[in-house]
Amino acid sequence: MIVHGPFSLSSIMGKAIAYRNLEPVDPGLPRFAEVARACGLPPAPVPRKTDLPYACALAHLSRAAARLYGRPEPRALLLLGDTRMNDGSCFQNLQRATGWQGLAFICSENLAEPASLQEPEPGILIGNRWAQLGQLPRILQERGIGADERLLVIVDLDKTAIGARGRNDRLIDEARIEGVRVTAAELLGDAYDESAFLLAYHALNKPPFHPFTADNQDYLVFICLTIAAGLYALPEVMSGAKDGRWPSFAAFMKDVRAREAEIARLPLWAAYRPFVERFEQGDPTPFKAFRRNEFRATIKRMGCLQTPQSAEEALQGEIVITHEVVQFIEFLQERGALILGISDKPDEAALPGPEDAALGLLGLHEAATHCVGESIF
Repeated sequence: MIVHGPFSLSSIMGKAIAYRNLEPVDPGLPRFAEVARACGLPPAPVPRKTDLPYACALAHLSRAAARLYGRPEPRALLLLGDTRMNDGSCFQNLQRATGWQGLAFICSENLAEPASLQEPEPGILIGNRWAQLGQLPRILQERGIGADERLLVIVDLDKTAIGARGRNDRLIDEARIEGVRVTAAELLGDAYDESAFLLAYHALNKPPFHPFTADNQDYLVFICLTIAAGLYALPEVMSGAKDGRWPSFAAFMKDVRAREAEIARLPLWAAYRPFVERFEQGDPTPFKAFRRNEFRATIKRMGCLQTPQSAEEALQGEIVITHEVVQFIEFLQERGALILGISDKPDEAALPGPEDAALGLLGLHEAATHCVGESIF
């Protein structure tokens, strides 16, 4: 692998980038409120990546980007991602919403296994080497999909364009955990027991508990804070999630609301009121303090090494840009393809707030960091 840079994602991809709120970075592109009206969607909450309305909104945004950048309307689709569920579902929904011919490449690198590129479902390629992106031009040609100005390329940012899954994603996870720890310590003060808090976090941050937590990190952190604050015990929460006492996070919150008098006497109270208000308003990221801390922990891991001596040093010490993805994007840009970057990362965890901007911090797509990977062409 080679190391080069540092540079930013936006220097390669431009500003056609949107995080969870579907508010594009480029001010010339429509805001989500406008997209929602055009697509007949409710103004809130913003649909999630696996929802069909998300694909409808993304298709509208893509057509608007084509007009803004002087391109013809897309007629074919290529999606690059790292998870079968989120990215694969997004791809299939986009095909349903548009009728476009397309292909998805989803990768989690695993060098311990022989190289493998499988197609378990039509149009969805599952690979275990990021260098397999070099095979896509041939595959596109064989399937009659032109790598040209009619091609829309959706690039997942988190763990694909940066922090590639199976190669460099550990640092993104570490940043989230740091955001969790810092938030808990700030709120609970002297009452904070880090080992107990992290025990609860790791126990509940697993697929069997996703129906309970909605696979939402804001909800999960709040649940763990109620445990760390002494409102609930971890075994009680785990059994309540499994035996149907709390079949959902909303059911859990109903129980929590009934104990407000207790919470008012705990350090948890400072976070409780704003969290509840945002949750009841349908905000999918109601724990703003946690997400701001996650953003700061993530951005400090980008471009933090002055001159890495090797690819391994860069991969272990920095959230890096995926060289194979950059090469493939540049290959398609030379042929006129439209590139759109998306991420399910909350805007609060990806973009600087006013205090962060005052300190000179940039959004994740603007932050310069090193680029690591193999040459694919």
